[in-house]
Amino acid sequence: IIIESTDHDKTLPELERKNVEDVIWAYRDRTVDLKRDSRFEYILIFKNQGRAAGASLTHSHSQLIALPIVPKAVKEEMAGAQHYYDNKERCIYCDIVRQEVEAVTRVITENEDFLVFAPFASRFPFETWIIPKKHDSAFEDIQKHEVTHLACCLKGILTRMNKVLNYAPYNYILHNSPLTTSSLSYYHWHIEIMPILTRVAGFEWGTGFYINPTPPEEAAKFLREAEI
Repeated sequence: IIIESTDHDKTLPELERKNVEDVIWAYRDRTVDLKRDSRFEYILIFKNQGRAAGASLTHSHSQLIALPIVPKAVKEEMAGAQHYYDNKERCIYCDIVRQEVEAVTRVITENEDFLVFAPFASRFPFETWIIPKKHDSAFEDIQKHEVTHLACCLKGILTRMNKVLNYAPYNYILHNSPLTTSSLSYYHWHIEIMPILTRVAGFEWGTGFYINPTPPEEAAKFLREAEI
C-alpha cells in the first residue's frame, strides 16, 4: 500500500503538485528496489478510488503488487505491440502519440513530456491515457523533469474528471514492461485512467467487446474545457 498523504480527507488531485511528485517517486523507487529480487517478473501499480472502483480504504492510497509471473493481459498487450512493430518497424504507441497530436480532437492536454488524451477506441466513457512523448518501455527509467510533468498531468486530469464527472470513482493502472526485459523498441509505458460510469455486463464478459455510449472526441472536449 502506498499512502499518498498524511491528510485523511484529501484525494490525490487535491494534493499539492509536489505531493503528487512524491507519490510518483514512491512508485519508481519501490519498482527499482523490487526489481533486484529475482523472484519477481512483473510489478503492477494501480489505484482504486471510490467503493465502486474497488477501494476498501477511505484514506487516499495506491497499490503495488510484485508478481512471480507476467500476467496474461500484459503478455497479450505486449504481443500485439510486437506484432505491430514487426510489420511496421515502428512502435505503435509512438504512432498513437503522433496521430493524436495531429488529429487534435481527442487531446485533452499536453506538456513537454506527456500527452493526455481520450483513446480512439475507448472501452469506457471518459477513458483517458497519459503517455510519454519520448519512447521508453520502462517506467522506472523516468527522469526528474518527467516526474514533475507527469505530476502536473495526473493532478490536472483527475481534477478535470472530478469537475466534469462529479467525483466519479475511477481506476488507474500503470502499464509497464516486465522486469526481466531490457529496453524494448516496440513497447511504451503509459497510464490508463478509467472512470466508473457504466457497468461491465454479460455482453462484455462474453465477447471482450465494450459498449461505450460516449465518443472519445466528446469526452475529450468536455475534459479539455473544464476549468481547473
